[in-house]
Amino acid sequence: MSTPILQPGVGDVTGEHYLPAAVENVFWGRLPCATDAPVLRIEPGATVTVDTVSHEGILEDQGKDPLAFFGAHGVAAEQVLDDAVAIAASLSRDVMADGPHVVTGPIHVAGAEPGDLLQITVVRLEPRVPYGVISNRHGKGALVGELPRGEHNVSVFTPVVEQDGALVGALPLVEGGPAAVTFPLAPFLGTMGVAVAGGDRPHSVPPGAHGGNIDIKLLTEGAVLYLPVQVAGALAYVGDPHFAQGDGEVALTALEASLRATLRFDVVPRQVALAEFGELLGPLVRTDEYLVPTGLDPDLGEAMRRCVRAALTLLQARYGMAEHLAYAYLSAATDFDISQVVDIVCGVHARIRESDFAGVPASHAASAGDLPPAGDSAPDSPAERDSPAHARPQATVTDAEGRA
Repeated sequence: MSTPILQPGVGDVTGEHYLPAAVENVFWGRLPCATDAPVLRIEPGATVTVDTVSHEGILEDQGKDPLAFFGAHGVAAEQVLDDAVAIAASLSRDVMADGPHVVTGPIHVAGAEPGDLLQITVVRLEPRVPYGVISNRHGKGALVGELPRGEHNVSVFTPVVEQDGALVGALPLVEGGPAAVTFPLAPFLGTMGVAVAGGDRPHSVPPGAHGGNIDIKLLTEGAVLYLPVQVAGALAYVGDPHFAQGDGEVALTALEASLRATLRFDVVPRQVALAEFGELLGPLVRTDEYLVPTGLDPDLGEAMRRCVRAALTLLQARYGMAEHLAYAYLSAATDFDISQVVDIVCGVHARIRESDFAGVPASHAASAGDLPPAGDSAPDSPAERDSPAHARPQATVTDAEGRA
């Protein structure tokens, strides 16, 4: 099994639009806001293949030269992404004031208005390179003041190798030793978001109601993310690609590595969203097994409480479950996981099994036909398929202004 190098424009593009991570199509360290111009305009239901670039290898403490950084680890020049090289050479950020992440976008989704939800379905995720980096930096991570030891930040180059027909990350037991420890890959985008209202671009690190750096590892292929729209057109963006992550992301980063993502963007009108999920104050994830409400706060305990409240709201709105019974159910049957504790704002997410509610009478539950299940790429009814909102534009390659 080989991992091809997916340079810009190279390889399969399965989406109806292609958005490369060209310098004019990305933000570095900040996230889009209402006053930023879209680099692509699409209709609801369209799919977009988006190239994303990892910040690891282009940062200042790594020399801001990916050719030199990765070359020092034995990576040939032709295996270093051209867009990563261009971003490092052409763009700058305020190291003290900005975040590290590179995001591609924003994408204007026609018809999305504040109060609606933007529904982002992860259709496909492809590694662009066969390597990544895991970093621990001073003042960051779960053990601030303890690790890293010594004066310098630690960036661990991590090759991807084949094992039993699957790609895995490989680490040695000691520096310079053989790669004796392997772990499975489960690629996802750590940052998926919508623009905030106003003219101030948010820092790329803390997540919020806009989504952003939520680092929920369940957002693998087939998963769906719902975000409350804050500005007309949503102005969506994605980035911070990961090959693998453990819940908590304790060192600071996961296995950070560039991905090519194909995503579908749909708009859920406010009244449908309220019936399905109740009032969403932040991101909601849906997989083929779970509904995943979230809680975000600088204090981990408050993040947990917010997640519990979000889960209660969801169960009451979607299934008509009484609050005290929903609270009992969550205590007995639902896992609350720590998404991450390293992004200024901590994240907690709950995994509610949808199968547990298979016996709920339709009269007590939100209409299951209003939204497609996770991973379903088609509208539910002929009327929906024929509506303008589900018209599919022809596949096209677009430039920075969204022109064909």
